[in-house]
Amino acid sequence: MPAYEQIETATKDAVLTITLNRPDRLNAWTGQMHSEVEDAITRAGSDDAVRVIVITGAGRGFCAGADMSGLQQTSNTGQASTAPAETGPTPAPATDSTGRSIDALYPGRFGYMYACPKPIIAAINGPCAGIGLIFALYADMRFAAEDAKFTTAFAQRGLIAEHGIAWLLPRLIGEAHALDLLFTARVFKGDEAARLGLVNRALPGAELMDHVTGLASHLATQVSPRSLAIMKRQIRETYAQTFAQSLAIADTEMENSFASFDFKEGVASFVEKRAPAFEGR
Repeated sequence: MPAYEQIETATKDAVLTITLNRPDRLNAWTGQMHSEVEDAITRAGSDDAVRVIVITGAGRGFCAGADMSGLQQTSNTGQASTAPAETGPTPAPATDSTGRSIDALYPGRFGYMYACPKPIIAAINGPCAGIGLIFALYADMRFAAEDAKFTTAFAQRGLIAEHGIAWLLPRLIGEAHALDLLFTARVFKGDEAARLGLVNRALPGAELMDHVTGLASHLATQVSPRSLAIMKRQIRETYAQTFAQSLAIADTEMENSFASFDFKEGVASFVEKRAPAFEGR
């Protein structure tokens, strides 16, 4: 990984941890932060040394939303000031089982997170608002501190449901709950987020990272990375498929799995009562 200015990255035991690192601003989102996060996740997606990605925030916040200086500039000029900066050539897009680009299915600011073949886990350790909440919703799983504060914030800023949240939120928590959170922009905490289904689970703050680290370790060592990548792609494809199309793809992928190394290793490790040594192929 290159040196970044607004995030920190560390890889241990096949788990890449990305830490949003502007703690003095509760890790408020900037164009540079976006570019650095996208670069780190995209690189990890094609790095065989990384099997799982964890995202969290430095200090007492996860991401408090867009940096206010950027919002003030946008208010004065009427133009967005937090557009991502260019970080280099864009890697070839991931494709689904029919050859379509996942990026084409999910365009926009955070579509690259759906295109990444590695599982992405958000560990929401503190305030999570606005674009920070949207960013977290694009993760594959989310865990939060019980007292972490959430808000959509947009209606209180004269904004709208940005960057795909109008599509994402009702699918996660249902239309009535989504409209409540979007219309009122009220603050709610991690325990309510768990009850709504916005996060997988809320835990005491002191237990959050241990839980996420344990889950990430399990995903990195005990299950097939090939299986995870295909399952993630299958789920993301279903929103543009009929049941029959999804079933046909599942049948094809199942046949392909029978010839894979990881299938053979999964069966062998079970029969031999030993830990698996999956290779992702």
